[in-house]
Amino acid sequence: MAAKQQSNAQRWAFLGPFGTFCEQALSQVLPEDAEALPCTGEKAALDAVRNGDAVRAVVPIENSVEGGVNATIDSLGHGSPLVIVGEVYVPVGFTLCVRKGTAREEIKRVGTHPHAWAQCRNWLTENLPGVRHVPATSTAAGAKLLAEGEASYDAALCSAISATRYQLEVVEENVADNRGGRTRFVVVAKPGVPGQATGADKTTLQITLRSNEAGALLSMLQQVKARGVNLSRIESRPVAAHPGTYSFSVDLEGHVREERVQAVLNGLHRHCQKVRFIGSYPRADHQETQVEIGSRDQDFVAARAWVDSVLRGEGI
Repeated sequence: MAAKQQSNAQRWAFLGPFGTFCEQALSQVLPEDAEALPCTGEKAALDAVRNGDAVRAVVPIENSVEGGVNATIDSLGHGSPLVIVGEVYVPVGFTLCVRKGTAREEIKRVGTHPHAWAQCRNWLTENLPGVRHVPATSTAAGAKLLAEGEASYDAALCSAISATRYQLEVVEENVADNRGGRTRFVVVAKPGVPGQATGADKTTLQITLRSNEAGALLSMLQQVKARGVNLSRIESRPVAAHPGTYSFSVDLEGHVREERVQAVLNGLHRHCQKVRFIGSYPRADHQETQVEIGSRDQDFVAARAWVDSVLRGEGI
């Protein structure tokens, strides 16, 4: 058992198979002595950490064109807790490829991940009129099935690495509706003591509002603004089995070890039905958070000291 635990501690799960953009993200953070564990789907990669098959998972959470990756957001917001401990950005450009011998005019169906399709649908409509999308669990999975002859489609939209790895013929390179797109990936682990603040951090939360309460969303946002914290991302997600009820996945600029972020968490916990902490971690771009006067740690400490002096009968 000890040998198995030691082996699993060196495994990092990711959205596979090999050749995905997720593998590119993984390569930026994978320790030299660790093993990459490809998984079918974002939830499967996260569950590998939950059940102890891996110590970390790297999964996509947000795309600059299409927005949030719902499979990741939903899995982080439900089930046994996990926390984000880091993030990675990967520039995204797609390659349209086929099995050797397939002519361009024969392409009627394209297999790829839904987010890849969403980023290229206009280009495909203009250049391959009438083409249809066949969903794949990842861009690399779509390429792999095509290469193995097990696909129900004629072409794959994937990374250039996948096209080479699976020996597919390139029809078009750099396919995209918007050039310069990128995908944000997160490194996920089991919960533990949060690391130290760096001054350039994010905090991710999953928040469920109280149902049938007028102004519930405004109340949530006021808890953030009143403490001088910037909300850099917000995604709404329906709550399963509760029609009309929504939760929100949000990113705050700051770290849970900072006073203003702790004050936000206190306020949200009081005013919202449920708050799940999903991690405080360094920003990939290392951009320092600009904190306004009145919201710095020393401002909170000074304010508490003044109130304490009032309670002692000393404050004026």
